[in-house]
Amino acid sequence: MTKYKNIESLIENEKSEVSDLDTLEKFRLNFLGKKGEISLLMKELSKLGADERKQKAEELNIIKVSVLKFIKDKTAELQNVAMQGQLTSESLDLSLPVSSQNGTIHPVTQVIEEVIAIFGDLDFFVAEGPEVETDYNNFTALNTSEHHPARQMHDTFYVNSSSDNMPNVLRTHTSPVQIRSMLNQKPPIRLIAPGKTFRRDDDQTHTPMFHQVEGLVIDNESNMSHLKGCLETFLKLFFETNSLKMRFRPSHFPFTEPSAEVDIGYKKKGNQLIIGEGDDWLEILGCGMVHPNVLKNVNINSDEYQGYAFGMGIERLAMLKYGISDLRTFFDNDLRWNKHYGFSSINIPSLIGDLS
Repeated sequence: MTKYKNIESLIENEKSEVSDLDTLEKFRLNFLGKKGEISLLMKELSKLGADERKQKAEELNIIKVSVLKFIKDKTAELQNVAMQGQLTSESLDLSLPVSSQNGTIHPVTQVIEEVIAIFGDLDFFVAEGPEVETDYNNFTALNTSEHHPARQMHDTFYVNSSSDNMPNVLRTHTSPVQIRSMLNQKPPIRLIAPGKTFRRDDDQTHTPMFHQVEGLVIDNESNMSHLKGCLETFLKLFFETNSLKMRFRPSHFPFTEPSAEVDIGYKKKGNQLIIGEGDDWLEILGCGMVHPNVLKNVNINSDEYQGYAFGMGIERLAMLKYGISDLRTFFDNDLRWNKHYGFSSINIPSLIGDLS
């Protein structure tokens, strides 16, 4: 049983040789491994008498606990030393120049903020709604016939039906926000609804997802002259011009009657469009008086109330104002493009036509 007498001194000798994690692992194997000194002594206990076996087992257990504690403490110590060495070797040179690039406001965000600010000064409030809409809110309530082409799957994204088996769609315009607002609010109503919309289009002037802003006014006196004045004020402020040629062309939308498309005058100077001058025309938005059937579908008495609505594309507004030629570049995530067309801060126009 000489090994029992020498084990403690052997442990102390080998402790002094532990200098890193590799030698610590070697130390562990030498004493606690399957063929380690303590493990072998444990196996020899079966050869001893009951009393002696109990005594030696207690002694070995104390030694084993001591070895385990040493390994634990030494591991923490050596890991800390290794970490400090790594931090020292990998320390940053704070005197080196720092390369930084400031972010910019995306043109879509900029234009949405401009639109909200202008209509806010005209006493419109912002309304929001879900992007996944019921077929009823997106089409039926807006007086769109059952066989209208817009309802076809080649134009509209249909998604899983709701629990009441009514078909759902990705909204094709933000007009459903108007329906929800009229159902939940009594006239007078004066709102704009900016947001994402979705259609099955993808080319230089169309993308499957784009942004719109639509406006709605419901009261007992608004008419086409009010609509014209509202849009003229908005467009002059948005394009920052005191002179703006406008024309209203008769059109057809299921949800308005009469309906019109609005064009603005422009001229081309090189590759630049100058809004408000020249004899050429650009289509900018659609509008009209809210159809009586729409009012009926939201439980508003069309004999007592009337109103107007309008809608325009945010990307189109941005393209015309800031000279962006391809709609698809809005979604390319090219930082060079965003740096060129982006804004360091949001410039919001006021009713006097200046940028504040």
